[in-house]
Amino acid sequence: MNFKIPFVPEQASTMARDVDHLTFFLVAMSTFFTVLVAVMVVVFALRYRRRSADQVGSSFDNSSLLEITWTVIPLLIVLFTFVWGAKVFFRLYRPPADAVQYYVTGKQWMWKTQHPTGQREINELHVPLGQPTKLLMTSEDVIHSFFIPAFRTKADVLPGRYTTIWFTPTKTGRFHLFCTEYCGAEHSRMIGWIHVLEPDEYQRWLASVPVQTSPAIEGAQLFAQLACDSCHRDGSDARGPALHGLFGREVQLADGRRVRADESYLRESILSPGAKVVAGYQPVMPSFRGQVSEENVLALIDYMKSLTAGESAAAGLAEGAAP
Repeated sequence: MNFKIPFVPEQASTMARDVDHLTFFLVAMSTFFTVLVAVMVVVFALRYRRRSADQVGSSFDNSSLLEITWTVIPLLIVLFTFVWGAKVFFRLYRPPADAVQYYVTGKQWMWKTQHPTGQREINELHVPLGQPTKLLMTSEDVIHSFFIPAFRTKADVLPGRYTTIWFTPTKTGRFHLFCTEYCGAEHSRMIGWIHVLEPDEYQRWLASVPVQTSPAIEGAQLFAQLACDSCHRDGSDARGPALHGLFGREVQLADGRRVRADESYLRESILSPGAKVVAGYQPVMPSFRGQVSEENVLALIDYMKSLTAGESAAAGLAEGAAP
């Protein structure tokens, strides 16, 4: 019987080859120098061993050329490795502008995923072949770690903040998903699958999965239920800043700082509104911590992201609530 033990998992994303090339270089370089040092130790031990009890070794003057050589060569190797590794790192964690965003929430002991059109899955995620895919991830309890070996992508999933990874699948099939951070007694069961389908097959799968609302519409409904529109509206008498066109903009804070209104800023504003108060407004917004789940927060953020410049929250709400 033929047993094949692969050195690395199969390559199934656009980044897999770059990561593997860097890994192979590091392994080859480490192996070369390990073998070189071991051979030199053995050769020198044999060649320059003491051959008699009264033998005295000869003196040796330091060689500047030798000192410079074994300093410069390792320095160049380390700098080359650093530049290569930094290039791969930035590509791994900087998703392209056209990446489609999915949502992932870690919870003891499962992965909850949601599609931009609202379909939800547990310990599984279906994505189309060739589509740049971005995952916005957070945890409801402890630290988890989201790892897809075939895609060579991994990131910690942390409570209280968002992390992201992205990938572009290059093969159809089913690929393992693991939690690689010990997260409790059932950690070993926190596994799942990424299903990569042909684009047409993916659309048929989406159509076959029942969905009530998209995250943006769910967020619009929650926005009304929490009476957020009573403060965040147009008009000089509004007690909170308008939200249309907010996402991605720089916001001037009351303490003089300027921050970018990204997902982390919006999440903090919902759960800890006093942390970054917008200039011109009073810190009167109550915290919704404990009133909304992490999935609710993601829905609210998706709704706010859908409000384009020139569109009020009330108008967006009416549109989202329309049948």
